[in-house]
Amino acid sequence: MERHSKKRSTKAGLPPGTLVHIGARKSGTTYITLADYDASGVRESRVTAAELPDRIKLASGVKWINVQGLGDAGTMEQIGACFNLHPLVLEDIFNTEQRPKLEDYGDYLYVVLKTFGYEKKDSEERISADQVSLVLGNDFVLSFLEADGVQFASLRERLHSGKGQIRKSGADFLMYSMIDAIVDSYFVILERLDENTEALETELISQPQPSTLHSIYRLKRENVFLRRSLWPLREVINSLQRGDSPLFTRNTLLFLRDVYDHTIHIIESVESLRDLTASMLDIYISSVSFRISTVMKVLTVITTIFMPLSLIAGIYGMNFRYLPGLTWDWGFFVVLGTMTVISMAMLALFRWKKWL
Repeated sequence: MERHSKKRSTKAGLPPGTLVHIGARKSGTTYITLADYDASGVRESRVTAAELPDRIKLASGVKWINVQGLGDAGTMEQIGACFNLHPLVLEDIFNTEQRPKLEDYGDYLYVVLKTFGYEKKDSEERISADQVSLVLGNDFVLSFLEADGVQFASLRERLHSGKGQIRKSGADFLMYSMIDAIVDSYFVILERLDENTEALETELISQPQPSTLHSIYRLKRENVFLRRSLWPLREVINSLQRGDSPLFTRNTLLFLRDVYDHTIHIIESVESLRDLTASMLDIYISSVSFRISTVMKVLTVITTIFMPLSLIAGIYGMNFRYLPGLTWDWGFFVVLGTMTVISMAMLALFRWKKWL
């Protein structure tokens, strides 16, 4: 899929609330799905932004409006007008480079979260991020997704099958279920990251290569990338589970505490992997230094052994008319034997000193 990316500088000079998509465009088409449900069943259908106000009036129970794709500013403005969303909320939805955050507008809450996955780029698998924007009202939840919306596939299945208490609860429980689904998906990324860290650690100990250093830096960047998104998430969920908003019932707040515990566990795991990656860089430098010192030691030993041999060869290579043993028939072999004895004696001395 072709992606076009815009930077924040494109909004320079524009008034607040202007809808300009910031970030990589992952879907050029906007799809809207309306699902209203209660204890008796679920009614779900695809609608357009123009049809949405009338369909909302006819719907009963809790309403879930899922918007997939952020390519149409006009559609977003119609949705904002239907639910009386502040222009700054719509602006933040279109800016997909937001950090996780929570904003309370009184009648509704606006939450920004991140989902992660692996994508193949330049023959390497790298972590990619998608932004999920959620709006919680009294009897509705709006979800804005950048791409295909696989994040809520299991949640949609539970909703249609009637498993759990989601159809017996209000919009706040639906909001909690979405946040829980996103947080649970982080464990999949952490397991993959942990496997990559273990494989890299094994390679580092056994036979580090120049490519190992590149892998260490890539792993370090991924840890920093995850940490930058997970630390604000902790504050978001902590603010929700404190119960400051009347939109959340006491029952849902208990479930949010469990999500908060999961978030703390994930952050601690990322911090551990981050420390391990930092130590890997030190191990790599030490390993390379040790290999270089080993090579230098061998070369030094060879040079030391050949120094007296070079001295003898240099002496007997001088062009004087008289040298001891120069006319002796066995002189050449005696000199070679002397060199051999000296070499073996020095080699034995180095081994006895445990220099080899």
